[in-house]
Amino acid sequence: MVQAGLSTSREFARHLSCSRRDFLRSATGVTLGSALMCASPFVRGVVAGKKRKIIVVTFGGGARDQETFAPEGQENIPHLLHELIPQSSFFTQMVNQGILGHYVATASLATGVYETFNNFAAIPPEHPTIFEYFRKDLKRPSSDTWVVAPSNGFNRIGESDYSSYGPGTGARVILPKHLLTAAMSGTTTDYEHLLRDNYETPLYAPRLGGNEFELQQLETILKLSVDDFKTHAKTLSSPDELSMYVVRQLMRQQAPSLLWITMHDIDVAHAGAYSLYIEGIRRTDRLCGEFWKLIQSEPEYMGNTTLFILPDFGRDSDGDAGGNGFQHHRTGDPASRTTWMMALGSGVREGVIYDHPMQSTDLVPTLGAMMGFSPSLSQGRPVQELL
Repeated sequence: MVQAGLSTSREFARHLSCSRRDFLRSATGVTLGSALMCASPFVRGVVAGKKRKIIVVTFGGGARDQETFAPEGQENIPHLLHELIPQSSFFTQMVNQGILGHYVATASLATGVYETFNNFAAIPPEHPTIFEYFRKDLKRPSSDTWVVAPSNGFNRIGESDYSSYGPGTGARVILPKHLLTAAMSGTTTDYEHLLRDNYETPLYAPRLGGNEFELQQLETILKLSVDDFKTHAKTLSSPDELSMYVVRQLMRQQAPSLLWITMHDIDVAHAGAYSLYIEGIRRTDRLCGEFWKLIQSEPEYMGNTTLFILPDFGRDSDGDAGGNGFQHHRTGDPASRTTWMMALGSGVREGVIYDHPMQSTDLVPTLGAMMGFSPSLSQGRPVQELL
């Protein structure tokens, strides 16, 4: 029975992948790639002459094909569909075989190992993160890799507690909501819409610790006054918009070579309001489009940056009796586990779709191969089409 269920899951994942492939080919005109295709040597030669930068954006919170890549969902992702995918290598079948909680799933993406800790525990990943591999192998300072994370629960994601890595060897983490709360000095009435933290378990508020971004660093790192930060925050409509505002300042002032951004607005689906879920998808799509344009306009990033966009996982299908459809991701069905990834920018072939299966754990070894460091404890395999 277990083998039959596994076979059914694989068939569903394959069907989902083919549906994405066929729809995108007809909607965007991209071509079907194969393992024999590789990136242009000319493009790689250009990149080699400059300091390469990698940015990872998680299309976080979990969105289903019905509301994104299926024909009925395309109106919700116009920027991905018409601007980004035609410039990207798009992978239609990335499978997450781990725990479907946002922190633990993001930690698995960042370590290349399916982490098994409690999603709501205020602890670091058990295995070395990509940030630790990057800094140790390439001898980079802490200022060259940053994480901008959506909630207090992510405050430990920058570095593991693995014995030969651990404290002081990973990325610095910025929690924009924590930063805004500190700037408010207890008066948060005008900013409550930006401070929603955990949609799935609203009462969860972990103790902050580890590599936090302190308020006194607002001016020294981001070059922003507290008043300017508060004033601009008032013009924003969501936590992810606040994160992108911080990212923009970070890129201009620090220009890190390895930057990881986790979006989270879509997870408002846990509240049960379909309209808010759709709004979250549309906003995330818009922010991704704006962010790619930002990369192309920043002197430190244009021409030498590869951007990866991928979800942490999906959401339950409507047909699973054990789930709640769009509202949750608790069944572990193929709709929850089968997502996608796009890569665009330097060293990436444009307008190509690949539909072979990949694992979430493949991201870290791929980035290691691209940047020249060795994630020796990761369990995935490099994606050859990007090397």
